[in-house]
Amino acid sequence: MSVRIVYFAWVRERIGKGSEEIDLPADVKTVGDLIAHLATLGEEYAAAFEVPRVIRAAINEEHAEHDEAIGDAKEIALFPPMTGG
Repeated sequence: MSVRIVYFAWVRERIGKGSEEIDLPADVKTVGDLIAHLATLGEEYAAAFEVPRVIRAAINEEHAEHDEAIGDAKEIALFPPMTGG
């Protein structure tokens, strides 16, 4: 399955791109699986996802928890926690 991954804030800065289209392996079923998979794609990905629990996600522009199924998502956004002010 191919899905568009969009990166925001320091996740984007560490990876070096704002988005990409990725073919997901069959065993990537949840947001947590996706983050773990992305962390294996190279040094920059490992740096961006070194503390996976802090990464927030949205599937098709709706907030998603790490245990949420990706299903037939068209777009998944990954971003650090938002700070208020």
